[in-house]
Amino acid sequence: MPTTRRRKGSEPQKTPPEDKPQSEEDEKKGKSRKQVQEKKRKWSCVDSCCWLIGCICSIWWFLLFMYNALPAYIPQYVTEAITGPMPDPPGVKLHKEGLKVKHPVVFVPGIVTGGLELWEGHQCADGLFRKRLWGGTFGEVYKRPLCWVDHLSLDNETGLDPPGIRVRPVTGLVAADYFAPGYFVWAVLIANLALIGYEEKTMYMASYDWRLSFQNTEVRDQTMSRIKSNIELLVATNGGKKVVVIPHSMGVLYFLHFMKWVEAPTPMGGGGGSDWCARHIKAVMNIGGPFLGVPKAVAGLFSAEARDVAVARALAPGVLDSDLFGLQTLQHIMRMTRTWDSTMSMIPKGGDTIWGGLDWAPEEGYDCTPKKQKNHDAYHGPGNQTEKMNVPSNRINYGRIISFGKDVAVLPPSKIERMDFRDAVKGSKLPPNVTCPDVWTEYHEMGWGGIQAVADYKVYTAGSLLDLLQFVAPKMMERGGTQFSYGISDNLDDPKYQHYKYWSNPLETKLPDAPDMEIYSMYGVGIPTERSYVYKISSNAECHIPFHIDTSAAAGQDDNCLQGGVYLTNGDETVPVLSAGFMCAKGWRGKTRFNPSGIRTFIREYDHAPPSNLLEGRGTQSGAHVDIMGNFQLIEDIIRVAAGATGEDLGGDQVHSDIFKWSDKIRLKL
Repeated sequence: MPTTRRRKGSEPQKTPPEDKPQSEEDEKKGKSRKQVQEKKRKWSCVDSCCWLIGCICSIWWFLLFMYNALPAYIPQYVTEAITGPMPDPPGVKLHKEGLKVKHPVVFVPGIVTGGLELWEGHQCADGLFRKRLWGGTFGEVYKRPLCWVDHLSLDNETGLDPPGIRVRPVTGLVAADYFAPGYFVWAVLIANLALIGYEEKTMYMASYDWRLSFQNTEVRDQTMSRIKSNIELLVATNGGKKVVVIPHSMGVLYFLHFMKWVEAPTPMGGGGGSDWCARHIKAVMNIGGPFLGVPKAVAGLFSAEARDVAVARALAPGVLDSDLFGLQTLQHIMRMTRTWDSTMSMIPKGGDTIWGGLDWAPEEGYDCTPKKQKNHDAYHGPGNQTEKMNVPSNRINYGRIISFGKDVAVLPPSKIERMDFRDAVKGSKLPPNVTCPDVWTEYHEMGWGGIQAVADYKVYTAGSLLDLLQFVAPKMMERGGTQFSYGISDNLDDPKYQHYKYWSNPLETKLPDAPDMEIYSMYGVGIPTERSYVYKISSNAECHIPFHIDTSAAAGQDDNCLQGGVYLTNGDETVPVLSAGFMCAKGWRGKTRFNPSGIRTFIREYDHAPPSNLLEGRGTQSGAHVDIMGNFQLIEDIIRVAAGATGEDLGGDQVHSDIFKWSDKIRLKL
């Protein structure tokens, strides 16, 4: 009897003799087991990332499916359970009050928000006839990026169509209701107007090719003639009721140009006569209007970047400028956008008188971190203005729109050594780069001598920016000089101001003779907005853009107005308060030489309150430049005016910023 007892139901272990060779099949099984075990052990970071991305995508698609598959009331119930009851949309609220359609409305979109479609193109664009090249899904950007850039660029000499290419604006309300799927522009406002009875016969989208100079939209497409005819039709078919015009962003400048064009005699103007606006327009409700330009436009023209692009470059150095696969993204963007003459309409106007100089700026004393309540009460009118900002001990030189080096941005003017670049001899051309021969920019002709001369000038104020852009982009500025002007008129009765180049500059033109018309400046506040920049020369050679925003430049402990090489002020993230509000706060307030008929002006500021959670989308109290189009208070103001209300009925001025105080610092002859 064995000394060890077997367990019940178990088999005796059979150990093969050591000298007995394993079969080939057993050997393969053993190897496969080892390989599986090794794979399990080698779980890399890449595997983890892929797994994480897969999980996120799966959850996202599942939630999206559930959101669309479930009855509409269930997602709404979940949202309200988390965020609380949602307020009625303005259209529903005002419909309950009994408001109805009265005045027809005209929408004027801004830069980049209107769709563009292809009517004629090169061979690389086969199959894209009447397909959107701008707006919509942007699918063609990814499929054929260089072809897309070629078709959206204009002729560098004429500012019009290149040979063999015709890209035209999309027409109708769909031209700018959504910029991309799910990203609204005018859609929310249109939907709320529809709730009180508006439809397409009482609404008109004045779409235009936003790439062209304003006058060239008429030369090429007769766009302003079409706008004039459509406004006249709206008035005639709606019982003679005048229109309410609602421009947004650059559309504000475009419609300012239009109001002068429609009055001017043919062939330069529309021949409507000096009383056309008085007979056809009840109110112009400007949203986010860059009346006096935006510093952001200078950064875009100078180095094809702004704060967000500079931050992206800092996070991923070399990607946007990479020679890999020949994709020099920023160089292509610069080559394309410098052919868009409309961008020059937003270069700061008024020089140092408006924007400040080496040692002063209207916004002096602004505190970038004010402590304020989320829903503080607005004050109404300049007489009731109260200080909301604590004056910091240090002094921010906002007037220095471009500084080469953080030290230069804060030095006293007497200590800044500058070498004038205007007469500098441009050095030899940059060496050719075989990896990017197709990405030509005007910097290639400057050479390192010219590039260094720009940096040696140290500081650029609004008064010297035009000379800077003329030096670095002469072809662009040569075209722009025939289309736009940026000064301040001493005598508006001078016959030279009858030329169209002055019509979009509110400091060089008069408002229409329409005393019953109203003009509103409606814009967001409370968001850090680009005002001036710290630059450096790029270390990259050859075809790269030689100037970059110095993202390493940051403020000290005293304040945080300087972030990532950009000095920030109050605004809507794109347009500073100074540009959006000055004309209605002072330049046009009462009877002035810019407003001889005394058109009533109102400022309506909307204090930014971001959405409290993701379920709120882009928020109903946003003051951001585009998101404000979904701001319930702004929409309510517009609907009330369209239904017959006046600025006094809305409560007059609604101001949260120091726009009246800043405007008083500007010494402008009125």
